[in-house]
Amino acid sequence: MTEQSQSFSLRLSALVSQIYPDLDADILASQIVEAFWPEGSKRRKRGRTPGNKLWTQNDALLISYGNSILDGAHKPLDLLYDFLVRYLKDVINGVHILPFFPFTSDDGFAVSDYRAVNPQLGDWADINRIGAEFHLMSDLVLNHVSSQSTWFNDYRQGKAPFDKFFFEASPDDDLSAVVRPRTTPLLQEVETVNGPRHVWCTFSHDQIDLDFRNPEVLLEFLRIIRLHVDNGVQIIRLDAVAFLWKEVESPSIHLPQTHAIIQLMRMLCDYAQETIILLTETNVPKAENLSYFGNRNEAHAIYNFPLPPLILHAMMSGSAHYLQKWQSGMPPAQLGCAYLNFTASHDGIGMRPAEGLLPEDEKAQMIQTVKDIGGLVSMRTLPDGGEAPYELNTTYYEAMARTFKGADDHHFERFICSQTIVMSLEGIPAFYIHSLLATPNDHDSVAKRGMNRAINRHRWDYPTLRGLLEDPTTPHAQVLGILSDRLRVRSRQTAFHPNATQFTMALDSRIFSVWRQSLDRHQSIFALHNVSDEDVTIPRVAINLIDDEIWIDLLSGETIESGVADITLRPYQCRWISNRQ
Repeated sequence: MTEQSQSFSLRLSALVSQIYPDLDADILASQIVEAFWPEGSKRRKRGRTPGNKLWTQNDALLISYGNSILDGAHKPLDLLYDFLVRYLKDVINGVHILPFFPFTSDDGFAVSDYRAVNPQLGDWADINRIGAEFHLMSDLVLNHVSSQSTWFNDYRQGKAPFDKFFFEASPDDDLSAVVRPRTTPLLQEVETVNGPRHVWCTFSHDQIDLDFRNPEVLLEFLRIIRLHVDNGVQIIRLDAVAFLWKEVESPSIHLPQTHAIIQLMRMLCDYAQETIILLTETNVPKAENLSYFGNRNEAHAIYNFPLPPLILHAMMSGSAHYLQKWQSGMPPAQLGCAYLNFTASHDGIGMRPAEGLLPEDEKAQMIQTVKDIGGLVSMRTLPDGGEAPYELNTTYYEAMARTFKGADDHHFERFICSQTIVMSLEGIPAFYIHSLLATPNDHDSVAKRGMNRAINRHRWDYPTLRGLLEDPTTPHAQVLGILSDRLRVRSRQTAFHPNATQFTMALDSRIFSVWRQSLDRHQSIFALHNVSDEDVTIPRVAINLIDDEIWIDLLSGETIESGVADITLRPYQCRWISNRQ
């Protein structure tokens, strides 16, 4: 055994011992290697050293369901591919296709078969085709499985190995400390061949939580990761991973074993021949979310969950105070790590990440304003039995229709500003398809489907959508056009590398501003965003424009002459002032 192989084996066994102290670590480590590298697969001799070469300023992601676009004639994945190539080929280079597997509820997140593509969407060949041209992200829904899956049916029939795949508890257990993202009862009684059992359901009674105390569960998911990677997936999204490991009389969130399992997955990915990026989905407050970077040994990337509510508040209030305060206290991502920046996703705008960042009265104003534009609010259960807002349900475009003052004529400009902030920050920008398309709230879907989140999950008729995008007067065409243009500009700026230096500037409470500098210190960009409905003037000296350099606003093309004393931003105007193009 070479020194490198010995190091790999020792590190893997150490992690296995941490997770499963009562099992033979060497035997289980061998099973893990066989699961992740089946016969015929090879691993690297050395693991990848953490660095900043996994991504560049060219990287941007689209988030979409496999059936966000329909026409009644073609496979939805074919239509998604056509949309990507037709409208976004030189704009984004990655796509997160939300769960594309057979499922029973929660729009894909109650998976019934992890090894198949939902035939209503297409097949693996369609996934392969998208993955051949775009960086592809898939969901590893590893906390729970559909109550109607083969796995759970075999559990109820007592068939090995699935008879030990699901987490059981008793109604007599003390579960008061368990952190809940929903208001439904945590335990569900089900009939099995061995009598009634109470299974753990973090999210819904159709989503039965798996028991990772059984290493066979971990091994099965490692085989599933391999299947995804062999089909062109480069980014593995660990869905709801914070809830992975459960213990009675504990919060059952962020437990040490959860972090150790992510470390194990990260190690395997770093030794894979293929480039594999792990992204953790942890919709929780700041410190808890940041913990999933580990010590550069857990997630390669984490969602920047405070961004959606904080940007929403800034645009509604006309003040970037709380957004700027939070951003100034955010650490740069560690070497080999990156933030995934976004404002909207398939879920609502999470309110938990705003805990400790926004005062209660400010959150109350946001909630009321969202209700005023026809949005909805979803709740979660607190340990004391009470309820609190969990997320706001609205499209982000629709959320920009009003401010705390009421409706005005700046809806469009306000939305463009909100998305430009996402492009300017340290990290990788991601855009939900309904943000790029300025999709309005879908109240009909809420009524038909009986779930708040349907408001933000519209399914476009493709001929109708194409007609709207070909009409330059529609907000759909205008939003897609402007955001596409800005993403093209962004992709050419080395100062927008996901790990380029960032400094938050305190200029005016109405201006959210950051200074970005390229890794080689060659380019600087002062990214200024007016979040108010007022003209705001900034003294030139406040942003330290070096006199012997030519400074240009990359968005407008305007040269900032050396003799100009002040820089003015119109309502919701954004400026990327740079010394290099």
